[in-house]
Amino acid sequence: MALKVIGAGVGRTATFTMKFALEHLGYGPCFHMAELFADARRQVPLWLDAIAGQPDWDEIFKGFQSTVDYPSASYWRELADYYPEAKVLLTMRDPDSWFESVSETIFSDAMQAHLVGTPTGDMMKGAIFDHFDGGDIRDRAFMTKWFADRNADIIASLPAERLLVFHPKEGWESLCRFLDVPVPPEPFPRVNSRDEIIAENEREGGMAKDDDAAENFGKSYIETLRAKAFGR
Repeated sequence: MALKVIGAGVGRTATFTMKFALEHLGYGPCFHMAELFADARRQVPLWLDAIAGQPDWDEIFKGFQSTVDYPSASYWRELADYYPEAKVLLTMRDPDSWFESVSETIFSDAMQAHLVGTPTGDMMKGAIFDHFDGGDIRDRAFMTKWFADRNADIIASLPAERLLVFHPKEGWESLCRFLDVPVPPEPFPRVNSRDEIIAENEREGGMAKDDDAAENFGKSYIETLRAKAFGR
């Protein structure tokens, strides 16, 4: 199954919202970092191969029709080349708001503490942190400029008919028009996973320590946020 939609927006740009929106429109399942955790034993080695320059994209995205969030967002260019028929979705956010969000959640020392020296930690380093070109992820000026420059590069690199620059506050209309699908009657999903991420960090003392914990966390996290997304 070839990907039909590639999310180029990095983590903490409403990527969970977009996962559920795309699935609701028939582009599911949609890959997300939480899906990687939910299948950690299989996915982590595949991503380590991708980081080493030997990606098997079809195996990584086996069974998925779309992808958003890290780690795939780091490889938007490669994926756009590999899946030339796929459309690309760039979720946007104010750079300072994005910096504050990632600093409190997925980039925080507390979140990453248990991953250092593990295969998952190596995957996170290679697929996310090495893409900052040696810059300090705690430096607001560097990170906000990196974020803005990256988004500008994506916009300049892709033809307008293949790319949608999107903020979830726009709702269904522009997304459905871009994908050429009907606008559903349900309200656009709304997810803010910040509180859940911080709560999990406080409960577990960092990201999942082993494959069992990672897979249990990934599965339950997805379902918890899915219920909230549509108000169930």
